[in-house]
Amino acid sequence: MKSLLAAAALASLALAPAYADCSFPAAPTGLPDGNVATLAQMLAAQKTVQSYNHNMMAYLACIKKQNDQAIAKQSMKLTKKQVASLEAMEVKRHNAAVDQLQNVANEFNAQVRAYQKKHAKSGN
Repeated sequence: MKSLLAAAALASLALAPAYADCSFPAAPTGLPDGNVATLAQMLAAQKTVQSYNHNMMAYLACIKKQNDQAIAKQSMKLTKKQVASLEAMEVKRHNAAVDQLQNVANEFNAQVRAYQKKHAKSGN
């Protein structure tokens, strides 16, 4: 059992440098308050969120590609259990990134709804 854990740890360390090439995009900060923002501010925020989404999709593709390449490169050295463990780590990274992306989208969409509600009442 100890040798299996040691081998899995060694395999995960071998993959660590591969993920270094994949830059986790920073979430946008300072999204405007839809209750007081101008249309220009909302449109600028929309572009920022779209850019963040694009960067996150590139990150997700990068970690998937690098994980697949690292497993293929070491395939003769890894057991099925070790491969499954490495794939599970990639899935955790993927899910964490998607969760953050969803939180940003939810925050922005809430501000868009606030902006639309305010401007529907004022007739602007």
